[in-house]
Amino acid sequence: MQTPVLRNGVVALLASASLLLSACSSGDGPAAGEEAPSPRSSPASAPASASPSADLPPAEGAVEVVKTLTDGLASPWGIAALPGGDLLVGSRDEATITRIDAESGGKTLLGSVPGVAPAGEGGLLGLAVAPTFGADHLVYAYFTTESDNRIARLQYDEKKPPGQQLGAPDTILRGIPKGSIHNGGRIAFGPDRMLYAGTGETGDTGLAQDKASPAGKILRMTPDGEPVHGNPEGDSLVYSYGHRNVQGLAWDSGKRLWASEFGQNTWDELNLIEPGKNYGWPDVEGKEGASGFVDPVAQWKTSEASPSGIAYAEGSIWMAGLRGERLWRIPLSGKADEPLARPQAFLEGKYGRLRTVLAAGGDKLWLVTSNTDGRGTAKPGDDRILLLKVR
Repeated sequence: MQTPVLRNGVVALLASASLLLSACSSGDGPAAGEEAPSPRSSPASAPASASPSADLPPAEGAVEVVKTLTDGLASPWGIAALPGGDLLVGSRDEATITRIDAESGGKTLLGSVPGVAPAGEGGLLGLAVAPTFGADHLVYAYFTTESDNRIARLQYDEKKPPGQQLGAPDTILRGIPKGSIHNGGRIAFGPDRMLYAGTGETGDTGLAQDKASPAGKILRMTPDGEPVHGNPEGDSLVYSYGHRNVQGLAWDSGKRLWASEFGQNTWDELNLIEPGKNYGWPDVEGKEGASGFVDPVAQWKTSEASPSGIAYAEGSIWMAGLRGERLWRIPLSGKADEPLARPQAFLEGKYGRLRTVLAAGGDKLWLVTSNTDGRGTAKPGDDRILLLKVR
């Protein structure tokens, strides 16, 4: 069930921790401060030239915190919605997955994911629910082990006692390079029902430009971890490259893929992803207009963002900021190179570091804070999941 990114079957590369730490500036933010179509023939997601079909959003938006759904979470990172609306949230450092009732906020421990080795920015990271969950009850997880980052699927059986509801991991992809920083970790199923994964270059910057390595990439694969026919290069999982540390993935109403990414010292980025394109790292950071590289649609100073998860709702991309401690709204214009209006910040400093944002249907979003991960200042009740109403 597992497959390497390389056509010749070789995936390696571990970087030394000391080099990684010296290379990292923003990372998570400084320590200070239906039936699926045949997966082998599924087409790539819509090209970036396609325009969203929905009406354009207003230039200025608004955010209302409707309620705190739940609190007392430990190092939450990945979040995914089950059919029916309840949430699954993973603890990066405890390697557990918990179900959150979407109405009451009640918690049910599913269990632990074996093999997770939390350290630095690694641990239990992204979660995704299979589009075929109603039939197979599969939950996907991206996590760090002692030797690599990998993606596995686990069967969820809610009829078993709490704490014993997760089956053994079935690894579909191993060998993604790991480091103390820049492990990427976001996974999501796209409109094409294929699984996408954002990876980091572990601080070894050259890996981002090496198309033979899965590090510093966006990967696209079948639910079994196999390359998808229609990917840019034959039997490779690599969908786009030249990334420093992809942290958020989302699709707009036109089925265009967006990704948020940590910069180093100057610019954090929101990119519109096109298959096979080079997003510049380490040769380019931010908008430089350099030949052969794709510029971001929007960029921020690293002190204002250090972006993590993103979601699409009400015609805008919503981006959680770690070091920036704010939620960014980027209204989309339908053009590939510019937003409708300047990005707008909300909730600045009110809830601390913001890790993950997830569409909850219509004008609602789930927002997950990140103050118990060792880099934030935890307050009573941290960490929490908030329900937002947006426009």
